[in-house]
Amino acid sequence: MRTRHGALLLLLLVCAQTPDGYVPNNGSDCSHIKARYPTAQSGIYRIQPAGVKQPFLVYCEMLEDGGWTVFQKRSGLSVSFRRNWLEYKQGFGDLKEDHWLGLEKLRAITAQGGRKWTLRVDLWDFEGSSAFAEYQGFKLGSEREAYKLTVGAYSGTAGDAIQGTYKGINQNNYGFSTKDRDNDGCNPCIFGDIAQNDCSEANGGGGWWYSRCGSAALHGDWHPAGENIGWMSGLFWKTWKGPASYSARATRMMVRAL
Repeated sequence: MRTRHGALLLLLLVCAQTPDGYVPNNGSDCSHIKARYPTAQSGIYRIQPAGVKQPFLVYCEMLEDGGWTVFQKRSGLSVSFRRNWLEYKQGFGDLKEDHWLGLEKLRAITAQGGRKWTLRVDLWDFEGSSAFAEYQGFKLGSEREAYKLTVGAYSGTAGDAIQGTYKGINQNNYGFSTKDRDNDGCNPCIFGDIAQNDCSEANGGGGWWYSRCGSAALHGDWHPAGENIGWMSGLFWKTWKGPASYSARATRMMVRAL
C-alpha cells in the first residue's frame, strides 16, 4: 500500500504540470524535491523555502547525487548581465535558458536552518571540454551584509579560483558588488601601472563577489569563439585556463543541500 501511495504521489508530480511546465509547490528546494521523488526529472519547479511567504519558480537539475537548484546560467548574448543592484537582488532572465535567480531567493534557499550547502560551478570551453568546482559550506549573508559569500573546502577540476591564484585576492567573505553598489576591496587596487577602484566596472558592469577584483568572475561580457582570449572583461575562472585571460563559452552555478 505504501508503494502504491508513493507511486501515486510521483504520478501526481508528473501529471499536475501547468501549461508553463512547472509543478506547484513540491518542496523547499530542489534537493528536497529529489529526496521526496527520486525519479523526478530536470525542469522548472515551484518551491517555498522555510520562512518565505510566497513560493517562486526555480530550475532544478536532477542528477544522480541529488537535486541541484540552478541560480546562474550563461551561454551567449541573449541575456545581459550588465545589471544594477536591484536586478541582481530580484533576478532576471529565462529559467529555462540564461538567467540569474536573484540574491534574495538564493539566500532564502540556503538560509534554511540546520542544513549545509554545496556550491557547484560548471564551465564549458570552446574546444569541447568542461570542468567544475565544488565548495562545501556555501552561505550568503543578508542584504545588510551585501550578501557576503562564504565557502569552505574546494574539490573539482577547474581549480579554486574563488580563493585566488595568488595571495591577497581571496574572494571568500566578501560582499556582492554591482555597477551601482561597490563592496569590493579596491580603494584602489594597483595592477602594474593601472589603479582600479571599481571591479564591476572593469568586468563589464557585471555583479559579483569581487574582493580585490579576484580570479573568479562569471558576469563580464560574453565573447564568441575566436574572440574570447585576452579581454579584461569576460567569463573568467583563472585557475582553469591561462596564462592569457580565457572567457568561457558557458557557465552554470547551482546549490545542493547535503
